[in-house]
This record gives sequence, structure tokens and C-alpha cells, in this order.
Amino acid sequence: MIRIRPLASVLSATLLLLTASACGSGGDDEPENVSAEAAALGTLTPGVIKVAVQPYAPYTSVQDGKIVGLDGDILTRVAERLDLRVEPQVTDFAGMLAGVQSRRVDITVGGVAWSEDRQKQGLFTDPPYYSPPAMAVAGDKTYKTVDDLKGLDLGTVEGYVWVKSIQAVPDAKLHAYPDANGVFDDLGAGRVEVGFLDPLIIIAAQKERPDLKIETQYMTPPTAEQVKAQPAYAYFQPYQTGFYLPKQATKLEKAISKQIDAMYASGEMAELVKKYGGDPEQFLKPAADVATARRGVDRPQDWTPPSIAK
Repeated sequence: MIRIRPLASVLSATLLLLTASACGSGGDDEPENVSAEAAALGTLTPGVIKVAVQPYAPYTSVQDGKIVGLDGDILTRVAERLDLRVEPQVTDFAGMLAGVQSRRVDITVGGVAWSEDRQKQGLFTDPPYYSPPAMAVAGDKTYKTVDDLKGLDLGTVEGYVWVKSIQAVPDAKLHAYPDANGVFDDLGAGRVEVGFLDPLIIIAAQKERPDLKIETQYMTPPTAEQVKAQPAYAYFQPYQTGFYLPKQATKLEKAISKQIDAMYASGEMAELVKKYGGDPEQFLKPAADVATARRGVDRPQDWTPPSIAK
């Protein structure tokens, strides 16, 4: 599954990123003492990892020059262990991808979904987490499967891939909004019964807008047979995220993936997911197709995706 957020034009995104770069650290701010290990990673500026992000709390935000949020916290811990200083540059989602593919930044983070097309133009780390199919639900009804959604009023944000999924549900009515606030507003007003958004966005809204009385529910993914019959249902399945790097950054990608895998094993990844209200059982256990999608593509045939499962 590939989440597609509403995008500005590539030109606009490029200008945003270049502006952010111009406002970022210059040569005078480069670390004076760079370890040999950090220098060997091949970042654009030795000892610094330049990361493109968009404001997308609670996944990524920049506060006082530091990147925060789930992805931000993961990258910060990884960078500390690799002796790298994190330098965030704010852009939009198109700018994040363009910055990596043109090698103006070292990495981008923030719920970037792995896809075969994207990996052709860049490198993906091992998944820091997996994004489950989450639903924002108002009221006391429970929805579990695609069949439960038939005939309902369903909301999401314009440009998100759930638009295609919703359009494929029999007799369901799509309500598409410019941003997540529109989804939540209409959930609270009863004009929408279920909203499809990234899970931590829903969880954050539960805390920030208790008056809406919404809850997070996780969909049981459609079966392979259902997806074969209706390909758009694939977007109702979990997807694997990744940190995205330029094609040339092979040493850096391997080093970051090693640290990500270690954070699963140590329990740190589960700790961070819980910090932002996520359920490690939902976020840190891969679906069966995660391994098969990447084996022989950008991972060896015996690759095993990281997991908290014993």
C-alpha cells in the first residue's frame, strides 16, 4: 500500500526544499571533529545527516530546529549511535521524495511507503514500523471488514489512496476533504460514519478533540482473493514504511537498517510506538507479503523483515 498525500507541483516542492536548504546550516556550522566512522558513511556533509520532512505530527515536526515525532525520535536515536548530527529541512511530501532522488538531502522520513517504483529511484531502509489500516469511528458501532463498510458514508483526504479503496466498496459514498480536520469535523457531525487516515493522526485527534467522541479501530485486511477480485482493496491492507535515501547512499542505508533492527530487538521501537499512542502489536509485526514484496527486489531472497514477534 502506498499512501499518497495531496501534493504540490514538483516545481513548487523543489523551490520549497531549495529555500529550506538555503536557510539551513552552512559550512560554518559543520562539526569540527568528525569521527572516522561517521565520515565513512558518506553523508553530504561529513558528520551531518540532512533530512527532508514535512509537518505531519505526530510522525514528523520540527521544533526549535529539531525533528520530533515518531519518525523523528527513531532517526534521532539512530543518528546518535552513528555519531551524526541531524539537520532537518522542511518541505512538502513531493519535496521529500525529490530531495532524495536528486541527492540534495541524505534521507527523508515520515511514513514513506515502500514501493517497487520508489525503490528504483532510491534506497529504503528496513521498516521502522508498519502502518496498519486504521479507521476513525464516531459512536459505538464496530467495523471490522470491507463488507462492514458497504453502503456507508466514508471519508478520507483528497489524494490519499483510500479514495480508490472507498470508491470500490459497494454502495459506499465517498467524502473527500482537503485535510484531516474535515474528516474529523464530519465524523463528529454524523455526516460520515468511518474515516480513513494514518493511525497516529486518529489517535492524536482522540486526545486533542475528545468532544468528537471518536475511536480508533483497525480493519481486518481483505483476503488475497478479495484483492484479486477488486485490486483497489489492496489499499485496505497494512503497508511497510521506510526511511528513504539516495541510490548512492548504500553505506548509510545499511548502517541505519542495522540500528533499526537493533531497536526492535531491544524493545526501543515498541517503547517509541507506545509513546505516540500506537499499539506495537499493530505497528511492529509485518504482514505476510512484506517479505515477499522485497525479496529479490531490494533485499536478498532470505531477508526477514524486523518484527517483535517471537
